[in-house]
Amino acid sequence: MKGNPVEEEPKIKLVDVHKAFGPKVVLKGVNLAIRSGESMVVIGGSGTGKSVLIKHMIGLLRPDRGRVFVDGVEVEGLDESGLVELRKKFGMLFQGAALFDSLTVWENVGFGLKRHMKMGDAEVKEAAVAKLRMVGLRNVEDLMPSALSGGMRKRVGLARAIAMDPEIILYDEPTTGLDPIMADVINDLIVKLKEEIHSTSVAITHDMVSAYKIADRIAMLYQGEIQAVGTPDEIRGCDNPIVQQFIHGRATGPIRVDV
Repeated sequence: MKGNPVEEEPKIKLVDVHKAFGPKVVLKGVNLAIRSGESMVVIGGSGTGKSVLIKHMIGLLRPDRGRVFVDGVEVEGLDESGLVELRKKFGMLFQGAALFDSLTVWENVGFGLKRHMKMGDAEVKEAAVAKLRMVGLRNVEDLMPSALSGGMRKRVGLARAIAMDPEIILYDEPTTGLDPIMADVINDLIVKLKEEIHSTSVAITHDMVSAYKIADRIAMLYQGEIQAVGTPDEIRGCDNPIVQQFIHGRATGPIRVDV
């Protein structure tokens, strides 16, 4: 007689996570489990705590109450050396790409490799060029960031995020500031990279076009709480009025709009 199948441990798990900054309460008991290899997109308006949420995953913030686990290990219990090892599992695409203006493109992409892997310049440059090709960029490695368009900067940031072959990639508003066509290019790259490097992805965004395209599942954060979690189709059909107002971009509804 076969037993019940053992449920796989989530890659990332947040349990009753609370966080406040002074009198401002940002997270009010967040529970969220992200499966290994899936693409989770966290949606919500500006100032709802999406960035605070992912900073807890990587140990940049510690919860006031609650627990955060990565690969079954509680982040709160790690010392500084443990946090360094934890962060090697992560790559991150920052909202504004966050490139170092004084470094060339290849030096930006290879920054983590040189710092953590003790690689020489020639080896780092070779690895950086390979990652740049993965995001569709050629013959740009010796340029400075000031010579790049917004879309190119975003792709360089993406190449840097995958430079160390991370197990988990965090995307902070990956399409913000891009025109619709370039935003779709970035969305396609996110999907392509997930398939090629088999990473777990967590993206935060308020762009529903992007969310529907890149997500396996979507979670909505509002007033510090997860309102709903489901596949894109489940979120579209969700009967929560907060979710419906947000995904359809309606001015009227339970979400308060300050004007």
